[in-house]
Amino acid sequence: MRFVRSLVRFSIFILIIVGCIALWSRFSGTNLWPNWMGGEERTETMHTVVLQEMTAMGKLELVRYNFKDIVEQEKKNTFLPNAKAVLIVQGDAIGCVDLTKLRIGDVTNEAETLVVTLPEPELCVFKIDHERSRVYNTEYAFMEEAKLVEEGYKQAEQQIRQSALEMGILEQTEENARKMLTPMLEKVSGRKVLVKFPMRARLERLR
Repeated sequence: MRFVRSLVRFSIFILIIVGCIALWSRFSGTNLWPNWMGGEERTETMHTVVLQEMTAMGKLELVRYNFKDIVEQEKKNTFLPNAKAVLIVQGDAIGCVDLTKLRIGDVTNEAETLVVTLPEPELCVFKIDHERSRVYNTEYAFMEEAKLVEEGYKQAEQQIRQSALEMGILEQTEENARKMLTPMLEKVSGRKVLVKFPMRARLERLR
């Protein structure tokens, strides 16, 4: 009997992973499912590709915050006028759930409900969009202009991270995960589904 229950839970776990991949394919515009039955003609092209780096793509991006920040970077000097740089910075922060951390034990049965405990939400990306950012003005920077600008961008990037967390990007990630995954998992499994997150993550953010 224990083997049967484990087999059922494993099957449901596989269905969840497959469903998440299908959802990712739908929203990203990438077709991960091969077309075995197609009989249409196609043109074949030969490529010689060298793999330089492989990155596991298991993070489901669920919310994106866009920021615009005016950064005033100043370096105080003793004898010379203070060097200043004013930057207009734009950047993004993305909340996601890392599905590679999902384990079979995270899928349980409670009465007639399938309970799926997702990994803790993460701030997986916070970065400056340099194409949309620019140096507005500099004063008395001279040879230190490049260093001032670089430090300004670094400060802006950290501010994007802090602002995203303070504005509740992790809570929004949880909410979006429930809205997006619950109906899909219910359709895949044919059962009522409860999507939840570890309680410790919520307690840590409330401190």
